[in-house]
Amino acid sequence: MGLTKVNPYTQTEAEIAQFAKALAHPARVAIIQLLLQKQTCICGDIVNEIELSQSTVSQHLKELKNAGIIKGEIDGPRTCYCINEEVWKTAQTYFGNLFNAYTCSDHCC
Repeated sequence: MGLTKVNPYTQTEAEIAQFAKALAHPARVAIIQLLLQKQTCICGDIVNEIELSQSTVSQHLKELKNAGIIKGEIDGPRTCYCINEEVWKTAQTYFGNLFNAYTCSDHCC
């Protein structure tokens, strides 16, 4: 009988990795920047602003939505997207804590 592997990662580590994966494409970063700039729900404008095909933008929106970074609501035949403020604040805290944990050291190569 084999041993059951225990997940060695914390919930926070898993969430940071999920956020990082969702942001790991320039098109997704551009979409996030657009949503942050507009600070409102955006429907069809995303395709025009990002200049990618509708299907490509939809795939990227799906990844961001699956990670919880954005939220969307159906508005007739279109879906309007905006930043999920609660999740965005969590991501800000997690990444801030991660980056701020580093202190310059003369002991490294």
